[in-house]
Amino acid sequence: MNNHFTMRDLPQCERPYEKCLTKGPQFLSDAELIAAIINTGTKGFRAIDLSQEILQSSNSFPSILGILNMSNDELMRIKGVGKVKAAKLKCIAELSKRIAKSKASNLIQLTSPSSIAEYYMEELRHIEQEQVVLLMFDTKNKLLGEKTVYIGTVNASLVSPRELFIEALRSQAVYVVLLHNHPSGDPTPSTEDIILTKRVQKAGNLIGIQLIDHIIIGDLCYTSLKEKNLMDS
Repeated sequence: MNNHFTMRDLPQCERPYEKCLTKGPQFLSDAELIAAIINTGTKGFRAIDLSQEILQSSNSFPSILGILNMSNDELMRIKGVGKVKAAKLKCIAELSKRIAKSKASNLIQLTSPSSIAEYYMEELRHIEQEQVVLLMFDTKNKLLGEKTVYIGTVNASLVSPRELFIEALRSQAVYVVLLHNHPSGDPTPSTEDIILTKRVQKAGNLIGIQLIDHIIIGDLCYTSLKEKNLMDS
């Protein structure tokens, strides 16, 4: 006997697939979108019920954002979520991040902190550890590449300007931007953030690679040290 509840157990008008086709995916709730992805529930649970359970299972983000932060193991601790369902959910979460980043990529401008912040927002705002990313630009302000240069609590004495500029020189960059996240969601620069910025700026001036900005990503917000006049002029 099959104890798993499927979409067919729902009235036709309530089935996410049919609702998506007749009204459009924008009319589906978060739980309905997840139910359409996982397709089946488990013993005593319809897919839509299991979807509600998934949405409420993240301690950090009890919503659809929680899927971005939960590991496969954490997802599989939810009754009814096995390897396949966990993999589907993580793939959808990763796809959503890549779509958001790709959409913003055409708008990124070296001299526009907001465009840089928007480009990296979805990628960095959910990360639970601080990461420092170096962005490298050419003479035409085109992004040449990016490199995660440090992971952990940002300490100005531990982030090496030498390592940063080895990467910049390797990419033949003329301008660089520092970017890092604050897992707390508050992008207010710390004393260490300001010290790091000035150390990198000074080192860059010596070798002819200009640090344009240091941007801190919070939860759907950012701070540009350049805009706040916290960089040496």
